[in-house]
Amino acid sequence: MYFGRRSQSGQNPNEIFRKASQIINHPNYNSVTFDFDIALVQLSSSLDFTNYVKPVCLAATGSVFAGGTETWVTGFGTLQSGGRPADTLQEVMIPIVNNINCKEAYRGIITSNMICAGLLNVGGKSSCQGDSGGPAVNTNGSRWIQSGIVNFGSERCDDPKYPSVFARVSQFQDWIESFTGNNPPGFVQFPSNGLSSSVSPLISSLSPLLLSISLTFSIIPFTISLCHSS
Repeated sequence: MYFGRRSQSGQNPNEIFRKASQIINHPNYNSVTFDFDIALVQLSSSLDFTNYVKPVCLAATGSVFAGGTETWVTGFGTLQSGGRPADTLQEVMIPIVNNINCKEAYRGIITSNMICAGLLNVGGKSSCQGDSGGPAVNTNGSRWIQSGIVNFGSERCDDPKYPSVFARVSQFQDWIESFTGNNPPGFVQFPSNGLSSSVSPLISSLSPLLLSISLTFSIIPFTISLCHSS
């Protein structure tokens, strides 16, 4: 796994490499519906944070992401359906689509473990093939909070009828914490006023079992799941 990577080719002087020693799949993952689409990756050794590799908070149980909330998605996926993967890390801002509208678009297959975002009835911006497993994040004050993990979408990435679908991170707090022991990630309820009591202190390195990914991932994006205030 690569941290701090900006380009898939050439040099990445700020990049850090780690091997995975264990992957923990969610036991309820459904490969047909893509429900419970989350896994944890344990690193082979700790990872020190730098100016180019920093942690992100995780959305806590009870987080509410209202329709229209700005959401940032990053990845090395294709820039259009059927295209080639991007060489340089891409980012896009798309608004949250509430689950009622998302269920209507996908004819009911959206569950409470999923969260949707996109320009519904407009199109033009979305995650695309190769972005699966990457993060969807939102800002709350000075904090970045991960709300989702890229799951699936329409075969035509910018189709205005279908928003992008993500695993809803806040649904999995108990499951994640059951594996992280005495070094839990920082969960923050979104939206929140001031500091949440569930926020763990800033930790200067990433220790094992703190990477959350999608089981349908197909390329490099991974997100560090600790909380940072800036």
